Formats: sequence, structure tokens, C-alpha cells
Amino acid sequence: MEWNAKGREGAVSAGEPGSVEAGLSILRQGGNAADGAAATILALSVTDFGRFAIGGEVPLLFYDATTGNVEAVSGVGTAPNDPDAIAWYYEHGIPYHGDVKAALSPGAVALCLTLLQRRGSMTFEQVVAPALRLLASNKLGWHADLAATFGKMVEAERGASGSREDGLQAAYDRFYRGDIADDLDAWYREAGGLLRKRDLESFVVRVEQPVVADYRGYTVVKCPTWTQGPALLQALRLLEGFDVAAMRHLSPDTVHLTTEALKLAFADRDTHYGDPAFSDIPMDALLSDEYTALRRPLIDMGSASHDVRPGDPVGMKALLGRSVIDPTPGGTTTCCVWDKWGNVVAATPSANMPSGGGRTGVAHGNRVRSMNTMPGHPNRVEAGKRPRVTLTPTLVLRDGRPFMAMSVAGGDMQDQTGLNVLLNVIDFGMTPEAAVTAPRFCTRHHEDSFKPHTYRPDAYVALGNLHVNEAVPEDVVTALRARGHEITTTRGPISAPSIILRDASGTLRAAGDPMARRHAGAF
Repeated sequence: MEWNAKGREGAVSAGEPGSVEAGLSILRQGGNAADGAAATILALSVTDFGRFAIGGEVPLLFYDATTGNVEAVSGVGTAPNDPDAIAWYYEHGIPYHGDVKAALSPGAVALCLTLLQRRGSMTFEQVVAPALRLLASNKLGWHADLAATFGKMVEAERGASGSREDGLQAAYDRFYRGDIADDLDAWYREAGGLLRKRDLESFVVRVEQPVVADYRGYTVVKCPTWTQGPALLQALRLLEGFDVAAMRHLSPDTVHLTTEALKLAFADRDTHYGDPAFSDIPMDALLSDEYTALRRPLIDMGSASHDVRPGDPVGMKALLGRSVIDPTPGGTTTCCVWDKWGNVVAATPSANMPSGGGRTGVAHGNRVRSMNTMPGHPNRVEAGKRPRVTLTPTLVLRDGRPFMAMSVAGGDMQDQTGLNVLLNVIDFGMTPEAAVTAPRFCTRHHEDSFKPHTYRPDAYVALGNLHVNEAVPEDVVTALRARGHEITTTRGPISAPSIILRDASGTLRAAGDPMARRHAGAF
């Protein structure tokens, strides 16, 4: 299994080799992108454990080749529904370090089953088979437990009468409403968690309209503001007013401009984003021509900003009127799948600090900590609410057809690396292989999305920071320091991108950064 591949019949770009092979095996059997994605995600819960767990979260974008439409599918769990549990957070604070009290209702299983019901062609038994083969190694103690849980779901599916969809529903019901849910409830209580079986029973995967923006003739598609995804679109809108290609790749002007655009986009993310089912998010205004034109002049090409400058999209003002002047991405993996019919999936599976699960083997993450307890904030914790997660898959269309799928692991850096890769492809004409391996940069001039502080300024990471790969030329770094950037460097990869791109000949070109242990396959 390599880090890049070419083919015309199907492609997968994801995490460890076993997960890529799981998705490819389903595509080879005649499954479509939905089937392949479900198999890849289920396998990732084994191969990439620590970066993902089956009790974790998966936001997903699906392009339907028949209709030409894109759906945003929310496999992100919700905070507990019990008002007493929510009151506990406000009294004691949201736990920061991997506590079961910060676990969301498990979303990944429901995401896979909902995807299969809506867009797939195979049974749960078929798509879980590669994961069960991986679990058969019994290398870790929980492998047998998770295999038994998957086996119960297969058993329920086999016992259902009626259609394929009925069988999938039976598997769903056994996990979220049956004896598996009973076992999870027992573990929540034993471990001191705040979730209960009723949280599983009430959980639903929401299928929503994505958020889109045009950039130099391409349409970039992101999940709504229960992710950070629209921040990438805001940054692109700002950059479109500049001739980025003429500035050259990794020049001081390009790095500076991109960083300053990201600072403005992240200031809006940290101020305005949250679950749109609970808050009125002014998304149309945030992406409007008028608001973008107001914000773009805030970028000073000669000087790095050390202020946090959210805008006022409701009042249509460049600045909200306040500036904060006081000053580790978690575990995530990647998944892109493209089938021979042109259906495409981009997904970002994750489970920050996965642990526990009792005898089910269903480890949970702790993304309640991606919410906060600040009164009036759109991302404050509320019963049954989704956190504004960092997980942020991307689809790029050209003339209404899919051009590229992208998934990035790396917490707050995900859309920053995504922007690096998009500019590499669109503005600088790089191949997929070059785009994911070129030196990258990001900024920590934003809130840490994993710090649930009530006073949000305490969540800022490093104002004025610019973090670059050591491979960025020294003369560029010197020029950026002269503009006021606080430079930090790293020898390792900045985030972990995986992409699939369809080139002009119709060939699918899949690639993932090998330094970040991304793999790809095609046939």
C-alpha cells in the first residue's frame, strides 16, 4: 500500500493501509462510494484507533452522481439531554482531559448505517466484514468486544424481514435502542458519565444542505457551522481579491497574505459559529460580497496582526467593536472515496482521546470539551446540541462535477492545511502528489477548539504565531519575521491531508502525505 495511486474504476485515500484496503475491497465487489466509505470508516476504528474510535464523530459530504447534489451528513454526536447534566457542566466546568463526562452520544455507527440506507447498495454485514477481519487478530483486549458488538448488529440485520433498508434499521435499533445500548448505559453509569440510553434512543443523523463558495471558477463545498468548515470558505473569499498565483508558491507575500486571511476567518469562527439548530448563524452575511469587501482591507501586507478581529456580519461592519489582546490538535483520521459512477465521499472520522466502552468495545471521545459555558455564545453547551467541531471534509466541484475530495486530520489546523492544499492545486497548478507533500504553514492565532473555558480569551493559543515546516526557505522565514510574525518551526508534518482528484483525462489520482502516515489506493 503506497501513499499515492492512480486508477479509473475507484479510489480511496485514508489512514492506515488496512482501512484503505477495506474501502477498495468493497468498490471491487461492485459497491458504490457510500458502501466503500462505510467500510473504510468501520475499518479506521481498528487501524487508526487513537485517532478515531467507533463511538466517535464523522462529518461527511456525499456527492450524488445521479442528481449532481451534495449532502452534508452529520455523524457528530450531541451533548446529554438531561438538564441536570447540562447544569453540572455550568457548575463544575466541562472536563478537559479525556473524561467520560465529556463524551457525546456516539455518532459514527449511526452515520455509517444512515449512509448505507440513503445512498448505499450493500448490507451492513458486507461492509463490516473487512473490519471484522482486522478485529480477528485480537491484538488488543477490546478487539474481541467490538467484534462481538458488530456481530450482534449483523445478527439483527440477518433476522429482519423485508428490504435491505429494513435490515440496516434492525442493526441500527440493536445498537441505539437494544441490548448494546443497555450495555453502554451500564458503562456510562459505572464510569461516572452523564450520557444515558435515552441519549442514544433520541440521537438522529441530520442530513443538511452544505455551505458553498466559489473560488476562481471552482465551487468549494463544506459542512455547516457545526464544523469549522465555513472558515475555509471565508478565507478563500478574502484571497480571491488578490493575485495569489503571481505572488508565487511559499513566497513571503503568499504566506503572509494567507495567514492574515486565516486570522480573520478564525476570529469569525470563534465568535459566530455553533450548531445552527440552536443558534441563528448569519452564514449568508459571513460569505456575502459586501462583508468580504469590508473585511479584506483589514489585511496589511506589510505587517502581521497580533489582534483578534471578529467582524459584525449582522450590522455589516468590518469589526465587531472588541478585540482580544491577551493571549494540540486531537486525534483524527481521514477518508475519501470515489467510485466508478462518479459518486464521491469526503469524511473526517475522529474521537478525541478515545477511551472506555465497557464490554461493548465502543470507545467514546470527549468532544463536549469543544463546547463552552460562556453565556450567550453560539457554541455554549446545551442539551442535545452538537459542538462546533474542527472536523471538516471538503469537496471541490468544477462545472457542477466533482473535481477533488479532501480530508485532513489535525484539529484547528485542518482547514489551514486544506487551504494550503487547495492553493497548491488551484493557484499553483500542482499535482496531487506535490500538493500534499509541499511544505506547509499554519497559525495558532485562534481559540483552541478543545479548551472549554467560560472566558473565551483564555482559550487563545498564540497570538501573532506563524508555524512553518523547516523546509520553508530561511530567507522567507526572515522576511516574515520582519513583518512581525512570531515564527515557530517543525520538522514533522503540519496536519495529515488525504485527497482524490479527477484529472482532465478522467483518471482518479489519490494521494496522502506519507510523512503523516496517509495511504491511498486505486484500481
